[in-house]
Amino acid sequence: MTVTATPRPTGHPGYSETLPCEPESAATARQLVRTALAAWGLGHLVDDGTLIVTELVANAAEHSRSRLIRVVVTQPSETYVRIGVVDKSRAIPLMRTDSNGDQLRGRGLLLVDALTDRWGTDLYRWGKQVWGELKRETSS
Repeated sequence: MTVTATPRPTGHPGYSETLPCEPESAATARQLVRTALAAWGLGHLVDDGTLIVTELVANAAEHSRSRLIRVVVTQPSETYVRIGVVDKSRAIPLMRTDSNGDQLRGRGLLLVDALTDRWGTDLYRWGKQVWGELKRETSS
């Protein structure tokens, strides 16, 4: 695994890796999230973080026509950890709110919404990043 660590305004490095745009890349993406969170002493966020990145990778693999994706784990502020997946599609993902009980797919963003403090999409000229943020500190 080749992990790129780059300085961020918070003084914490960001972790990122370019992967094939396929569901199997979720395993490597989960390891990247584990590595970043362990390096930052945020092991309590690993379970939610790995589930979030799994869903974001699955969405990119299913809905974008990208050959590659970039998984990014950063600390955009002292309060949040951001987990994102970048692809070359400009299609904005929509969260399904239908309650069709037979539907086995299409609920990834519902999980992301439930697990994160906030999530969103940043559009770029050439694609987008879908991200979710977890609060660094647990509420007591």
